[in-house]
Amino acid sequence: MTAPTLSPLFDDPVNARILAVSEDRLQGFQADPFGAIADQAGLEPDEVMARVRVMLEAGTIRRVRQTLLATNLAQGALVAWQVPADRIDAAFAFMFEQDPFSGHVVLRSTDTATAGANYKLWTTVKVPQGFSLAKHCSLLAAKTGAEKFVLLPAKRLFALGVGHTRRRGMPPGSRAAVPAEAVEVRLVSLTDHEWKILTALKREFAPAELCRALWEARAAEAGVSLEEFTAVAADLQQRGVIGRFSTFLEHVKPVAGGQRVTRFNALFHWSVPPGRELDAGCEVGRHDIMTHAYWREGGPEFHKVNIMGVAHGTDKPLLLEHKAAIDAHLEQAGIPIRYTNVFWGGRSEIKPSEISPFIYRAWCEQMGVETNEMRSPRQPVTDQEPA
Repeated sequence: MTAPTLSPLFDDPVNARILAVSEDRLQGFQADPFGAIADQAGLEPDEVMARVRVMLEAGTIRRVRQTLLATNLAQGALVAWQVPADRIDAAFAFMFEQDPFSGHVVLRSTDTATAGANYKLWTTVKVPQGFSLAKHCSLLAAKTGAEKFVLLPAKRLFALGVGHTRRRGMPPGSRAAVPAEAVEVRLVSLTDHEWKILTALKREFAPAELCRALWEARAAEAGVSLEEFTAVAADLQQRGVIGRFSTFLEHVKPVAGGQRVTRFNALFHWSVPPGRELDAGCEVGRHDIMTHAYWREGGPEFHKVNIMGVAHGTDKPLLLEHKAAIDAHLEQAGIPIRYTNVFWGGRSEIKPSEISPFIYRAWCEQMGVETNEMRSPRQPVTDQEPA
């Protein structure tokens, strides 16, 4: 089978079988990810690799990589920014192009004027352990002209898995038989040796690197044997640092053939009574449409929202039906909804957030600030970094 005979389209029937697994079904470290995809998709590993390579070269897949649970490696938050209208495009560009610690950069709007509607720029931000997230965002505000920002760190995670292909056509109300697990956010410290291996592990793959013996070159890059590389990866997984092996599709941008995987990105907000956050989050997180669900405290700027989640789709009314089904389910579970809203995503750019202390110090120098000025007053700097 040669590459020119293979379709790069995400809705090709065989590609769809692959993507339904490879987007978010390979949890943890996989010693043989293409073998695992092949087993679940009912295909041969060589065909899986060939098709993933074609989709990656065509841009249907935007990256292939081992993800990390970066919330356990770095201080992070969803950040809402209030930026003057005449500066918002420049602020968007700065966050995406010049701040490697900003990941998702999204412009959002609401259907009606409501609390928080003036916060139109939303980003995810992480800073390495020992540095201050608030100081970092204050620097970004000074660089971009942002008037205000609100930090929304996650207190618990209830859903995390962006599988667009398997969610296409999913009926509203579809949910797991049991509530989602509430995952605690806790920082894990790494040694120099572990950082060195983790840095090689998490770097995205170029098309030419895709092969069955995927980790041999990465072990060599880290200067260790394959056995040691896999042993450290397995240990980091046990410590809650490893996420999933994933092929990421473009969210909204046109891909091969002019197709769009999704068209709408909805950030759902719910305010539930204090003390019911875990109950509500576990019920929201069990709904299959949710790619992300968190306990985040929005404060007065956002009507004291405390549960947030993201869903994607090609049809806006259908996404609202999904939300209505979740609202009804919460009420049936005896969890009152005191306030709710939807922030719709528009222009967006997505990249992995950098978490290396070494890169952070270099970035501070580039921005013209002293590294010591960015340190957290409550937490010592972790000097462990890749060699």
